[in-house]
Amino acid sequence: MLSERLLSSVVRSCTDRYLNLEPFEGDRLPGPEPGKRYMLYMHVPFCQRLCPYCSFNRFPYSEERARPYYQNLRREMLMLAEMGYDFDSLYVGGGTPTIMIEELCKTIDLARETFSIKEVSSETNPNHLTEPYLEKLEGRVQRLSVGVQSFDNGLLKQMGRLEKYGDADTILERLKLATPHFKSMNADMIFNFPAQTEDILATDLAYILESGVSQTTFYPLMASPSVEKSLAATVGRVDYSREKRYYDIISQVLTDNGFTMSSAWTFDNSNSDMIDEYVVDYEEYPAIGSGGITYLGQHLYVNTFSVKDYNDYIEHGRMSATSCTAFDLHSRMRYRFMMNLFGLRLDKQAFKEHFGVSVEAGLPLEMAFMRASGAFATDDAYELTLTPKGRYLMVAMMRQFFIGVNKLRDQARAKLTGEEHELLFGDGSVYGSVHCAGVR
Repeated sequence: MLSERLLSSVVRSCTDRYLNLEPFEGDRLPGPEPGKRYMLYMHVPFCQRLCPYCSFNRFPYSEERARPYYQNLRREMLMLAEMGYDFDSLYVGGGTPTIMIEELCKTIDLARETFSIKEVSSETNPNHLTEPYLEKLEGRVQRLSVGVQSFDNGLLKQMGRLEKYGDADTILERLKLATPHFKSMNADMIFNFPAQTEDILATDLAYILESGVSQTTFYPLMASPSVEKSLAATVGRVDYSREKRYYDIISQVLTDNGFTMSSAWTFDNSNSDMIDEYVVDYEEYPAIGSGGITYLGQHLYVNTFSVKDYNDYIEHGRMSATSCTAFDLHSRMRYRFMMNLFGLRLDKQAFKEHFGVSVEAGLPLEMAFMRASGAFATDDAYELTLTPKGRYLMVAMMRQFFIGVNKLRDQARAKLTGEEHELLFGDGSVYGSVHCAGVR
C-alpha cells in the first residue's frame, strides 16, 4: 500500500534523526513536575534462555547475577521517591520479570509501600503460569501480559519457544488456568512472521478465543535492519505487502467475537481500562533498571545496558541513565500525534492547550497526509478518530517507530564488553533482535 510505504519512510527518517544519542553525565533524572501523572517502568533483564527475536536488554539468568540486581533496582526506585516522584501505575517488563518470583514480589510490595500505586502490570512467559506463581502474583499484579507469540507448533519451534514453554495445547491450558487470577490477562501475539500463513493465523485466533483471555495484543513482526538479512537466510524474508491483509483478518475476527479495540493493535473483551501499551496513557515515565528508556519533558534517556555497570552506578549513589537526546517542538508534537492516534483518539483541545497551536497549524503536512489517505473517521473541532485504514496506518507507523528504537538497542548492546559481550555473542551463539513489543 503506497500510503503505508510513504509513512514508513517518513517515520524511519524521523527516528534516525531524533534517536541520535549523546552522553548523559548527570547522576539523577530530572525531578517531577507538580501535578503531573507519571508511570514507573521497571526493567528486569533476565531469561532462562534468550529468544532470537527479542531486542530488549536481556541476559541469561543466574541467581548470582539476578539477586544483587533486584536489590539495586529497589535502591534506584527509592532514589525517585527521594526526588519527590509519586506513581499510580507500575509496569514491570523484561526479560522475564517473574524469573525470581520472591524478589519480584518484594520489589512490588516496596513500590506499593512507597508510592500511590493503584495498578501493577507485569510480563511473564507461559512456563510461569502455574499455581505457585499465580498465588504470589494474584492481588499484587492486576494485569499480567504473557508472551505467547503463536499457537502453531512449527512456528514455536522456529522461534526457539517450543522446548522452553510447551506446545500449543499446553500454553492454552495454562492461559485458562491463569486468567481468573487477574483483572486483565493479556496474550502477546506476533503476526506476519515469514512462515506464517493465513491458515496458521486463523488457528492462532481460534486459540485466543478459546483461551478466555481478557485481552490480546497482535504485534506486527518488527525486524530491525541488523537482522533482516539473517532472517531472510533462515526463516524467510519479511513480507510487508501482506501485513495489512493479516491485520484486517485479526481485526475482523476479534471484533466479530466480542472484542473491542483499545489501541490500534490491542483488543479487549473485559471492559478493563488497562491496555498493553502504557505510552498511550502516560506520555512521560521514568524508567529504572538496565536497558530502561525514560521519556521526560523534552528528553529521552537510556539506561546502561550493562548489568555490571548498573550495579556499580546504583551502589555508588547515582542513577543508571548514561545517554540522552532532546526533542524539538515539532518532534514532540509528532510524538503526541502518533501516540494519541495509536490510542484511537486525539483530543484537539488538549493538543492546543499543551502546545499552544492547533494540530492543523502545528502538523500541517501530517494532517494533510492522513486526511488524503482517508485515515480519519471523525475530524471536527474537538477530536480525531480513525477509520479501519487509519488504524492500520497507525500500526505501520508504530512498527517503524519501534524498529528505530530497536536500532538504538542494537547499538547499546553492541558496546558491551568482556563477560557480558560473551554472554550474548560468544561461542558462536549470536542472538538477533526481532522485536515483538513496545517501548520499554
